[in-house]
Amino acid sequence: MEVTGDNLLTPEDSNQIHGDILESIFNHVPLVDLVPATYVSKSWKLAVSTSLQGVGGGRRRCPNRIKPWLLIYNQNTRFPHSTTAHAYDPRSHVWIEIHEPSIKFISALRSSHSTLLYMLSPSSFSLSYDPLHLTWHHIKAPHIWRIDPIVAMVGKRVIIAGGTCDFEDDPLAVEMESASSTWLSIAVNSNKNKMYVCGEKHGVAYSFDPSIKAWQGPYRLRPQTTCTISHCFIGFANHDRLIFVGIIGDDIKSIKLWEVDGESLEVFREIGEMPKQLVERLKVISSEDDAENMTCFGTPTPSSIGVSLMDDLVYIYISSVGGAIIMCEISGDGGGACSWTSVKKMSGIDVDRCKVTQGTILGCSMVGLDDLDKALRGSRKFQVKETG
Repeated sequence: MEVTGDNLLTPEDSNQIHGDILESIFNHVPLVDLVPATYVSKSWKLAVSTSLQGVGGGRRRCPNRIKPWLLIYNQNTRFPHSTTAHAYDPRSHVWIEIHEPSIKFISALRSSHSTLLYMLSPSSFSLSYDPLHLTWHHIKAPHIWRIDPIVAMVGKRVIIAGGTCDFEDDPLAVEMESASSTWLSIAVNSNKNKMYVCGEKHGVAYSFDPSIKAWQGPYRLRPQTTCTISHCFIGFANHDRLIFVGIIGDDIKSIKLWEVDGESLEVFREIGEMPKQLVERLKVISSEDDAENMTCFGTPTPSSIGVSLMDDLVYIYISSVGGAIIMCEISGDGGGACSWTSVKKMSGIDVDRCKVTQGTILGCSMVGLDDLDKALRGSRKFQVKETG
């Protein structure tokens, strides 16, 4: 079904379906299709809300709650940077094609700490941080041009740090080593208004507090393990839980998750390990396009893995070859249990196909009914394409 703003019409008389039956029906309806249902009547709107906010037994979170979407943007790297957008909704287990109004892209699209999209050139800087990236903010470019800097949204502040520069630029503008964001994992604690950066290869981390404009660290984020961690990522889950994702071995033997103490930045407990069959599925060639990518990029390596983390969901994927998308759900009760599953890739979506003129950007967003309603009224169209 294609959902557009034209679908948002209020019937004069709603069907006589009420209570638990109505909520049960809504439990099986994709989130994007629930928006028109909220316009039928007040009772339907309440039923939609209740179906999404109901609670599970004991301390278990509501299984039908809204979960972070995985957003995938494929962009032509040449002007005018035409872009296609797709999303995976884990609550509904569906892939959605997003038809957006034409956007003026000033440069190649980039992402940072799952939620932030931005475009940066020597003369301009644009960023978007709302869930569906409906609004773009255009501000002046940094005074000193940096290639591939760290870009983050911390509270109401935009942080630009690091990057590489020409020899005539001011060397004191950067206060970190290895500052190119290509090799850094970035995480933002929205409640404490702090940014964390971690070297993906060596696991050395720093924190930055924009309120006092000061860096702290270094901290060595290395679990006490006999395994060789060849690559790592960081991100925040619910309740300010800092999660460390470690890739084991140069041949990706395993992928493990640890929880990090948010104050001392010491890795203090392992909370999950990806099942071996999913590790192999992550690397497998599943289509002719993936085989073509394998020829271009070679066998998957730890540096080709990408991670997006939000709420209690971790998406893990190999961007250069294609492969599967693996989703890990961390228990919300603080116990640390993890459940793993493979997300079926939508046909027609290629994660970084073997084309020098195409780039792929992935990220997470907590998309709610209000966000979808605003998008539909702003001429966006959403079409449920396939079941994931």
